[in-house]
Amino acid sequence: MRLTRQPPATPEAAKEMEEKIRLTEITISLVLRIGVSVSVLVFIAGIVVMFVHHPSYASFSGSISYHGLTSGTTQFPHSFSALVTSLSKGQGRGIIVLGTMLLILTPILRVAVAIVSFSIEKDPAMTLVTIFVMAVLILSFLLAGL
Repeated sequence: MRLTRQPPATPEAAKEMEEKIRLTEITISLVLRIGVSVSVLVFIAGIVVMFVHHPSYASFSGSISYHGLTSGTTQFPHSFSALVTSLSKGQGRGIIVLGTMLLILTPILRVAVAIVSFSIEKDPAMTLVTIFVMAVLILSFLLAGL
């Protein structure tokens, strides 16, 4: 079994391969741009909701202030059930965590798109390497949850 891609036999095949590669690069770029943009918008919406519901958080002094909000003891959802509960209540902190999760999932989606793209391009070596990268990403999330 040979894992390297054969060079195109004709100029037409070379142009077709270049077009597939260009389309792959554009798709991956779009996934990253859209993922980051959506996560930033969700994050900003969460901050706005949080400050609308709790205007006292905006002060820089007092018992509930910006410094208290950003401390390590602030109650943000730490599980999916807590996140769903927070989102269902319309809490800003749940929206902020959702934006953070979207930001974390963006590169994972990029790897998934790369697997599909390399498969379509019939590049078995890069497909296998990218599948390995996806397996490592998934394993790291599973091990982090222990």
